[in-house]
Amino acid sequence: MRALKIAATGMSAQQMRVEVISNNLANMSTTGYNARRAEFADLHYQQVTRAGTINAADGTVLPTGVQLGLGVRPTAVSMQLAQGALGATGSDLDLAIEGAGYLEVTLPSGISGYTRDGGLKRSADGLIVNSDGYPVVPDITIPSDARSISINAEGEVYAYFNDRIQPELLGQFTLATFTNPKGMEAIGSNLFLETAASGPSLVSSPGENGLGILRQGYLEESSVDAVYEITELIEAQRGYELNAKVITAADQMLGATTQIR
Repeated sequence: MRALKIAATGMSAQQMRVEVISNNLANMSTTGYNARRAEFADLHYQQVTRAGTINAADGTVLPTGVQLGLGVRPTAVSMQLAQGALGATGSDLDLAIEGAGYLEVTLPSGISGYTRDGGLKRSADGLIVNSDGYPVVPDITIPSDARSISINAEGEVYAYFNDRIQPELLGQFTLATFTNPKGMEAIGSNLFLETAASGPSLVSSPGENGLGILRQGYLEESSVDAVYEITELIEAQRGYELNAKVITAADQMLGATTQIR
């Protein structure tokens, strides 16, 4: 009985859907997090009678035929690109990206990682790093005697000193974008890696070539919509229960068949 296997694929699909939803809800407070969505497609079909088959000697053709579906399969868990709300923090090294783009950091392996988490820090050497201690590209070092720093919308970093009137330009942050941002590989810690699907990174100054601008003293909040996720969770739970009922019904039908005298 095909219904057993078909319902099993349905239960597996709804289970994956719940797992994706639970990850979204767990990251409701994660800086710069974009919600994920599980996507599915129907499996191949068993052609019992093919449409277009000649049904009689006079050339009559079957208009539809008999095609029995064999269930569902996952196709992708895609990132829903959306701008999160900007929350004020007041910290000099908190940056929110208003618009498209990712900050680039250098990972311990030497390759580049990309993030929208602008909660930056200052290392013991004055280097601007992310929360994991990875230096932000390009390397910008804050002098130890700097009174404060200012970062404008174009990413220029200025340091202010007690014994000077004019600020000193320390460097300028850049932003990276991709032809297909959904194709990047998430590695955790709010970091992504470039892949063949995403295409190479395209680096420009903030505000140029369609990139967003930087807002100092703000952080981008998660774009997860809790109400929508709870609605999706209820729907996925009901879908799982209905597929389980199909298995129960198929089992009862098989039981009735074996009891025939």
